[in-house]
Amino acid sequence: MRPGFSLARQRLQFRVIVTSPAFVRSVEVNEKSVDVAILGAGSAGLYALGKVRPSGKRFVLINGGEPGTTCARVGCMPSKAIIQVAEDYHRRGILGRYGVAGHDELELDTGEAMEHVRNLRDTFVDRVLSNSTDNMSEELFIEGYARFVDPHTLEVNGQRIRAEKIIIATGTRPLIPGPWKAFGDRILTTDGIFELERLPASIGVIGLGVIGLEIGQSLARLGVEVTGFDMLDTIGGLEDPDVAKLAIETIGRDFPLHLGNPAEISEENGKLRLSAGGNSVLVDNVLASLGRIPNLDNMAIENAGIELGPGGIPAFNPNTMQVGESHIFLAGDITGERALLHEAGDEGRIAGHNASHDSISAFKRKVPLSINFCDPNICHVGVRWSELDPDSTAVGSVSFAPVGRALIMGKNRGILKLYADKRSGRLLGSEMACPKGENLAHLLAWSIQQELTVGRMLQMPFYHPVIEEALQAALYDCYAKVESKNGGGIAELVALK
Repeated sequence: MRPGFSLARQRLQFRVIVTSPAFVRSVEVNEKSVDVAILGAGSAGLYALGKVRPSGKRFVLINGGEPGTTCARVGCMPSKAIIQVAEDYHRRGILGRYGVAGHDELELDTGEAMEHVRNLRDTFVDRVLSNSTDNMSEELFIEGYARFVDPHTLEVNGQRIRAEKIIIATGTRPLIPGPWKAFGDRILTTDGIFELERLPASIGVIGLGVIGLEIGQSLARLGVEVTGFDMLDTIGGLEDPDVAKLAIETIGRDFPLHLGNPAEISEENGKLRLSAGGNSVLVDNVLASLGRIPNLDNMAIENAGIELGPGGIPAFNPNTMQVGESHIFLAGDITGERALLHEAGDEGRIAGHNASHDSISAFKRKVPLSINFCDPNICHVGVRWSELDPDSTAVGSVSFAPVGRALIMGKNRGILKLYADKRSGRLLGSEMACPKGENLAHLLAWSIQQELTVGRMLQMPFYHPVIEEALQAALYDCYAKVESKNGGGIAELVALK
């Protein structure tokens, strides 16, 4: 290799001779050539980088917008911070049972509470940056929005980059219906709600999925007058009717829920009027939690030489993350499927591995796991209720009302449902709305991924008194309905031979 010549950056010089004695014009074109270009420095992009960088491939990481991942900036972490503040403040209502005097006089400075949330948020963002892009040179990390010029050529900040493989991990942004934009900053999303120095007196939450429930319940517990709306008849993505019924009743104690009709917004005396069905409320602000839009629409994806599917998202293989047979890979929330950090991490790793190797490898995806940190936790694990065959499925159930540990905690409103194959007893899935669901859901996800049966689960140790005893009770209920037992022995014990 010639001294001073870099494979990562090639400066191509062309001298055009104009047939005129008046002048000679020189045109210089810059083009950077790499093996892999990663678009997006969010969770998926950074996990992809973790596979591409050690491969020795020439690469570039391109990021438009704020760095620091959606999770750390406006998602998982600040939402959990405000949930914790709200839950701790809400617990004052139970202190009277313990003989704690003065609990009714406790007051909350919401300004300081929101500052605390932002301080924690900034800590998480700084950690992400310090462990990733802060240590990268401008040659490797380019801040700007990339657009496709042709299938292998990108343009960012006026510079062209030619890449053999391209990973698109540009994430998503909150959906705000066009007509709602006329209401300006009175329409809030997760991009702005954590920046509020003072909370509004009243707010309407439209969309009662993960974001709507977590933030809506937290605001209600912090003293905001909250009203929730969703066009579905359920909340939190729940499908099991028993679990949905309990979740609606329990969370409805914190703020009213109006379900089954689309919400409309109008302006009235400087406030916003929300109407759905026969219900109407006047609020200061609206939290729009209607879902998120993939950030594909501004990168001239039509020039990428790939076929676009519904919603403008290219069809891809979820086990390879490859778009068709092309050189382009997707990863993270932009796929519109498993919009969760741990899934984005896996998708980034898969895309990064395949983009930095000559052959394409397929990887087994993990058992689906979703956790909503509202109170009670709403969790889905494995096969969903709508996917089950009633004739071949055994269902186990437990109510948390009599669970000793839950009673002691003052959180004994909950239900857990288990689904297993009736013939083999193999665990298939679960839905729950219960305390400590985040822990129970993990236990079940691990068990389902290991293809454990209900009987095998019952042979695991269960301490007393713990929340996991509720899972044990649901397993017993399910065990009575499956055909495959544990060799005719005692359900809880393995016989010595």
